[in-house]
Amino acid sequence: MEEFLQKKQFIDENGNIVDERFHSYFDEDFIKKMYEKLVLVRTFDRKAISLQRQGRIGTYAPFEGQEAAQVGSASALNEDDWMFPTYRDHAAIISFGQSISTVFLYWLGRVEGCLPPDNRHIFPPAVPIATQLPHATGAALAEKWKGTNNAAIVYFGDGATSEGDFHEGINFASVFKAPVVFFNQNNRFAISVPIEKQMNSRTIAQKAIAYDIPGVRIDGNDVFAVYFYTKEALNRARNGDGPTLIEAVTWRYGAHTTADDPSKYRDQKVSHEKRDVIDPILRMERLMKNNGYWDETWAQSVQNFAVEQIEKAIIEMEAYPPPNVNDLFDHVFAEPTWTIDEQKRNYLHHLQNKRN
Repeated sequence: MEEFLQKKQFIDENGNIVDERFHSYFDEDFIKKMYEKLVLVRTFDRKAISLQRQGRIGTYAPFEGQEAAQVGSASALNEDDWMFPTYRDHAAIISFGQSISTVFLYWLGRVEGCLPPDNRHIFPPAVPIATQLPHATGAALAEKWKGTNNAAIVYFGDGATSEGDFHEGINFASVFKAPVVFFNQNNRFAISVPIEKQMNSRTIAQKAIAYDIPGVRIDGNDVFAVYFYTKEALNRARNGDGPTLIEAVTWRYGAHTTADDPSKYRDQKVSHEKRDVIDPILRMERLMKNNGYWDETWAQSVQNFAVEQIEKAIIEMEAYPPPNVNDLFDHVFAEPTWTIDEQKRNYLHHLQNKRN
């Protein structure tokens, strides 16, 4: 059991290299690429909160603090792999190739925000908790039965491990050796419920024992550990050895969504204290400074480029044609039920009356 308690790292909180394999896998170019991705998604996250406060998008689920877990894992995928995100995994989606404007459209309530690029397999974000785990297992099995080398990754929080779909998805994947990685982001809270009030297990990774699959607990704020162990699990899946459960221990600084107040259920002083210690971007900066890779001019250009990309995406989002009201009704079922038809007629009649 002790093997599950220690979080595996490549760099510690001070940016010191603690795994001798680091230089064998990561060079300066890779380090800077990961830093650029982290800055981009954090800038996106902060801007999205601002847009919500201005009424320009709807309720939004922030992820600041969890960037390394999402960027590192998504960067380990091959282009033809499958991604099954939750409503908080925009950093993973963007890192895997989704356009920023499309992510904004999702939070604007547009059906177009659920559509992946033509060259990526990205499922629409799952809002019901844990329902995406069986979906990922099914997609992974389909790839296996088709004889491809493609794998799937599915994201979920600590709260999802209390749901039946978590156990069903992992059990099925274990039995049939589905090429899927179950990637848990343990930010210690399921909305307002701390992890110690939702399970008696000391870790989430140890739950893998019940299904006789590998379980690994990693420092979710170390982008290199995340990348390495996700890549290792994906390679294992591609080789026909079945699924892996990864627990990435991290921390979300802000609210569950922009609709709640975290101070009601969590001491926000803890978040402020943690930011100076475990923050994934500060850790990257410390690493680069420790190894002579840091350059202030370059870092400023990275931030400027991120802002430019996001402002461009906002213009694209806000220039989008008005939504088609039929989208609310026409894609609920393959064939609309009489109740859907009735709701559609009534709503269209209501809109017509408003115009008149």
